[in-house]
Amino acid sequence: MSQMRREVLSAFKKLHRTRQYVFQGDELALSAGRQKINESFSQNKNETNEKEIQKMIKLAQDVDYELRTNVIQARKREDDVYELRITPEVTRLDNIVFDPDAIIEPPRRRRGAKVQEGCCGGAATAALEAEVEDRKK
Repeated sequence: MSQMRREVLSAFKKLHRTRQYVFQGDELALSAGRQKINESFSQNKNETNEKEIQKMIKLAQDVDYELRTNVIQARKREDDVYELRITPEVTRLDNIVFDPDAIIEPPRRRRGAKVQEGCCGGAATAALEAEVEDRKK
């Protein structure tokens, strides 16, 4: 068996293991994931270009990483509370509480920068005002 074929089969198996781990207990997500993985690999089974195959293997590895680090399962309990299943691999960010009393200053202008009015330097507003004046006449 060639090295390339081993890499493809390894990526295929790893995606299926990740699918089973991430969507554990969710039969709908498990079957949809299985179908999508199998469909994607079978569509490209006749590819012979090694560079394209390497790109697809890299894509499979990236998808595996994203699934493991960004997917969280939530189940609604009977008391209308959601229970989260967060795995150790899930990326966690610092939760900074918003201060409603904070004073947000407008950005400072750079030296020599022109002040623009509106989204296009005020040209659209000026054209609209000119058209309104013409219609009044």
